[in-house]
Amino acid sequence: MIRFENVFKRYPNGREALSGVSFNMERGDFVFLTGPSGAGKSTLLKLIALIERPTRGTVLVNNQNTGRMPRRKIPAFRQRLGVVFQDHKLLYDRSVFDNVALPLVIAGASRRETEKRVRAALDQVGLRGRETHAPITLSTGEQQRVGIARAVAPRPDVLIADEPTGNLDPELSIEIMELFTRFNEVGVTVLIATHDLDLIRHMQCRRLKLVAGQISGDVGRVKG
Repeated sequence: MIRFENVFKRYPNGREALSGVSFNMERGDFVFLTGPSGAGKSTLLKLIALIERPTRGTVLVNNQNTGRMPRRKIPAFRQRLGVVFQDHKLLYDRSVFDNVALPLVIAGASRRETEKRVRAALDQVGLRGRETHAPITLSTGEQQRVGIARAVAPRPDVLIADEPTGNLDPELSIEIMELFTRFNEVGVTVLIATHDLDLIRHMQCRRLKLVAGQISGDVGRVKG
């Protein structure tokens, strides 16, 4: 499902964010990616989402080599991938419905299918009935839920999240993690980058630890 083979990522300024990273995730896995700030967690997720490409090595997602993928195929590739950001990245001049519908509209889904999937996604995250609300009127936790609904509305095979609870209090953080767990239970492969060790310590999930761009630990090879 996701495989890194001796992956290096060097940015134009000379900074090497990843150095010889190798790991494998099977379909249906739930994995936490941990490590200090600057360890390379966000870069690793960007390589999966094809926001960046590796300098050396191989990144495989859904059996596709992202380093060799032509630009014209990237939109179709991303339709099978859900991405959740720490800062939500919502469009504040559009309604909750329009934010969640965005990837479906880009993919060319019919209006009927879009409405069905948006309402189902909002129901999954506990925001059914908020379709017409402006994101700015929602709490921080609710805005994060909108971001998650947008990520899962296209029914992706893989869901990745970059510090999805970084701006939330402990109670809301647990609720967000429970959402990811529910998606994983129906077969979605989940990879979450986080520095919140207290939050994930009680969860029986595999943990990859990044330090200075290298994998320094791979604990708990079990499905979450």
